[in-house]
Amino acid sequence: MFGLGKIKKHPLLIKLLINSYAPYLGAGVRVTDMDMDAGRVRVEMPLTRINRNYVGVHFGGSLYAMVDPFFMLILMHQLGDDYVVWDKAASIDFITAGRGRVHSVIQIDPAEVVLIRQLAASGQPVYRTYPVEILADDGKLVAKVEKVLYIRKKR
Repeated sequence: MFGLGKIKKHPLLIKLLINSYAPYLGAGVRVTDMDMDAGRVRVEMPLTRINRNYVGVHFGGSLYAMVDPFFMLILMHQLGDDYVVWDKAASIDFITAGRGRVHSVIQIDPAEVVLIRQLAASGQPVYRTYPVEILADDGKLVAKVEKVLYIRKKR
């Protein structure tokens, strides 16, 4: 059986595990592109009878879940085992109703990883905020999500 350390070194296995995660299967969320070394993940979700709300548009919880873990996973991969990375807070702003397939690109710039290493060098916690947009296939903005992460160099 693969340990977590071995899984982290196999991006295709990570993608397979995420795509087979029960909440994502139920909501129809799919990772369509994942390059953890480049710090980039693309996810999409169609509108289905399982993930629509009472008025027939995307359920807000599914929209949030679609982007929820990826900033943390990217930073865990980029920073390595010498750092603790946790989700601290999040908010979502619903802009327009999602009526079809939606997608999002979650990305962390390499310069951000360098900055985090510098800020965390003293061992003090670092809090970083990351915005991400959820878009309809026609490019319309459906929602904006903001994630706050807690990062610290391990003692």
